[in-house]
Amino acid sequence: MPREFTHLHVHTEYSLLDGMCRIPQLIARTKELGMASLAITDHGAMYGVIDLYVAAKEAGIKPIIGCEIYVAQTDRHTRGPAHKKPYHLTLLAKNEKGYHNLIQLVTKSHLEGFYYKPRVDKELLTLHRDGLIALSGCAHGEVPRLIQEGQSDKAALAASWCRKVFDDYYLEIQRHPIPELEQINRELLSLSTKLDIPVVATSDVHYVHREDAPTHELLLCIQTNTSIYDEKRLKMAGVFFYLKSPEEMEQLFSDLPQAIENTQHIAEMCQVQVDFGKLHLPRLTLPHAKTADDFLAGLCWEGLEKRYSEPSSEVKQRLSTELDVIRKTKFADYFLVVWDIASFARNQGIYFGVRGSAAASLALYCLGITDINPLAYGLVFERFLNVERREMPDIDLDFQDDRRDEVLAYVNQKYGSEHVAQIITFGTLGARAALRDTGRALGMPYGQVDRIARLIPFELTITLDKALEGSRELYDTYCQDEAVHNLIDSSKKLEGGIRHASTHAAGVVISRDPLTEYVPLQTVGKGNGQAVMTQFHMENIARLGLLKMDFLGLSNLTILDKATKIIQQNRGISLDLQQIPLDDAKTFELLASGETKGIFQLESSGMRRYIKELKPTNFGDIAAMIALYRPGPMEQIPTFIRAKQGAVPVHYPHPALEEILKETYGVIVYQEQVLFIAQALAGYSLGQADILRKAMGKKIPEVMKKQERNFIAGASRNGIPVELAKEVFSLIEPFAGYAFNKAHSVSYALVAYRGAYLKANYPVVYMTSFLNTYWDNMDKVRLAIAECRRLGIQTLPPSIDKSQGNFTIEEENGPAIRFGLAAIKNVGTSPIDCILSACRKGGAFNSIEDFCHRVDLRNTNKKVLESLIKVGAFDSLGSRRAFLKSIDKVISLAQTEQRMKESGQISMFDLWAQTSSAPILSLAEKGKDVSITQKLDWEGELLGVYFSQHPVASLTSELSSMVTVACSEISAD
Repeated sequence: MPREFTHLHVHTEYSLLDGMCRIPQLIARTKELGMASLAITDHGAMYGVIDLYVAAKEAGIKPIIGCEIYVAQTDRHTRGPAHKKPYHLTLLAKNEKGYHNLIQLVTKSHLEGFYYKPRVDKELLTLHRDGLIALSGCAHGEVPRLIQEGQSDKAALAASWCRKVFDDYYLEIQRHPIPELEQINRELLSLSTKLDIPVVATSDVHYVHREDAPTHELLLCIQTNTSIYDEKRLKMAGVFFYLKSPEEMEQLFSDLPQAIENTQHIAEMCQVQVDFGKLHLPRLTLPHAKTADDFLAGLCWEGLEKRYSEPSSEVKQRLSTELDVIRKTKFADYFLVVWDIASFARNQGIYFGVRGSAAASLALYCLGITDINPLAYGLVFERFLNVERREMPDIDLDFQDDRRDEVLAYVNQKYGSEHVAQIITFGTLGARAALRDTGRALGMPYGQVDRIARLIPFELTITLDKALEGSRELYDTYCQDEAVHNLIDSSKKLEGGIRHASTHAAGVVISRDPLTEYVPLQTVGKGNGQAVMTQFHMENIARLGLLKMDFLGLSNLTILDKATKIIQQNRGISLDLQQIPLDDAKTFELLASGETKGIFQLESSGMRRYIKELKPTNFGDIAAMIALYRPGPMEQIPTFIRAKQGAVPVHYPHPALEEILKETYGVIVYQEQVLFIAQALAGYSLGQADILRKAMGKKIPEVMKKQERNFIAGASRNGIPVELAKEVFSLIEPFAGYAFNKAHSVSYALVAYRGAYLKANYPVVYMTSFLNTYWDNMDKVRLAIAECRRLGIQTLPPSIDKSQGNFTIEEENGPAIRFGLAAIKNVGTSPIDCILSACRKGGAFNSIEDFCHRVDLRNTNKKVLESLIKVGAFDSLGSRRAFLKSIDKVISLAQTEQRMKESGQISMFDLWAQTSSAPILSLAEKGKDVSITQKLDWEGELLGVYFSQHPVASLTSELSSMVTVACSEISAD
């Protein structure tokens, strides 16, 4: 019987583009080979430790948490060409102290020592040594590298230092058929005897099975952007870096049994227990003797009086129930933190709203965190939070995207930079990305790979297997072309693997204690020492009991903010969007006409078509359409529309369901309806019903059979026949998987309605706000200008005299939108400031000489000025041809003028102004301008739209009878 053995040097796929062990397969293989424990030692990071810890525990395998860290050759602060190759050192956590120290080391390696790699130094190792076991590392470790360099005495000193610093230090022996390793191992064994340092056997695992080696070679090619035909590429020394069995390891170390035995000795020493049972929520500073529950309750009851002039007993009971649940689940601190952040946003005039199920909470409504009255829309608090499902609820906040950073800055200042971080996310190789990366690694021509990639259907969760099923052309090519066959088969093996780490678009974590008590950190991006993010992804942040929040920047809220400010500025009307009527006739006329381009959630061509057919008559119709317009439930839209219009009778599976499904014309649209059905027919509590809903969404067969039995038994107790109960269960089961959360639908419907209200009642203002929100997105600007013209809103070209940096409304000849200078390609905001400043001080420019005299062009490059001239911004002063011909002279004279002003000299412009017959500097001589075709080319390139004339204007009358839809309106729908 083989000795027990534990792999202590293992790289998962979280050793990005280097390790290829996917954790589920790694754990399964470990168990299959009869090993009882397993370590994770990824390069320089702890990305995967919680994933492995959880998966190993579930499989009955002991997880050992570690990291192969990088050690600077001198100190972590030193940079330079000689310091690009730090040493490797394998560290394993013995206990909670060691786990904490490992987090500290990994964090500091990123925040303090990053130079090509995240590096620690001997100072940090000494400071954070407790509770850690150190192994000398692979061939890139300090001791092995010094041995290779022939510096045996220095190798002995390095080993002695490690033995002195770490209570448990081992020389790591790896036996692969590599000549350098044989030399290293001989010296290591000699050092072991000489210095009395124990040895341990490791295998430097990079992939699970031996046959994975060729795929791993492709992965390394992707990492280094090379191909398998590049002889100088980074490659492994053989096909032996797989997860070997205990028998294989024992055979390799038959002459060194203690090296195998020591793996078990180390495994027994490692006793880390990660605690998932505690909450580490941040706390507000509260008035003396107030608990979080008391303070929250006081705020909620106070808010109730503001929201309801005469709250009913039902409302009061609902709030009492919610506060009781919050108390039992111990989430009062969480609610107070969100209240604090929302209060800051409101006080600063930052538009915000909630997403997801949070709008179902009356407590949040009373706190002013949401403007949705949950009782008015039948929203279920249990869908958000209930005692039967003790999970931290999500209160995800949307902020206007141009001010989201202000909120993040406030949170950092309020709770401390050590307590706040953004959250990491990992990008994986999707079907197309895997194909393209693999094609490059295989050295295939770009055109060939691109042609195959384009055959993959454009579906959100498409896989290569699904693509082969869905595309006949792809399947035929796969079968007939050997190179393509190999490309796709190779890509399948890499598909779904982790490719890179990035920052979650909205995720933020806030903790009571410094974050490094629980999670390792790193900088956002490369070399940015300011913003930090966690090394654990969002799911693991929640698992650790930390407060994760989504702070999403939403451009549509920015549009609403800009629109209300323009209305206040131009018309003197203070429009409070919370107070606008939800039955405005103009708004529903606009919705019924399908004129919803530029409206949140309602702007796609498919949605516009459906909403025009639906002709919504109430706010609930908008919410339902937002819920239905997604893959899956979209199939129910025609039924929904026909039932609303009375074209088909509304059908209810059982009379008891009529009240539940009446608002959606018999169609199950919302998750909340599934909850109410389970409550009405089977007697579930709403908390139990939410557990049923989640189970249906996961579609685990064993769980579903149990839930079906419970549902039928409950229905029978309520007098419902078994057959009908089965029928209803089978009806709601598929819907539960893709039915939408009503609270989320209502929240987003409110943003959509407010946008539609503004577009219907203040169309020029709305479109100006839209343009100012997307000024730096030429495609959006192009579509918005086209929409303005279609609506009969006049749009004016950029003008050096009349334009501002942003889009503005001019009222001289009826309301019109003037193109903003900053939106011109190659221009941007900074160069425009000095031009606008001169215009504000001295009024409109009367000549190019006047422009040169007044504007400081030293910080404005030639390209900016060329772009302004080409789009006609200087047309009021002369021709584009003449200005372009004289542009170098214009810039030179303007710059000379500014230098003379600063030196106190009288410039040529001043001299001319003092004479009665001042000479006129005619840089822009009159003459023939550029052709209309040239103007249109420039306008199309730099503005995205045309002002001089549309290229097909001469054909408009001929085409009008044939064109049914504009190109800009054609989409994937």
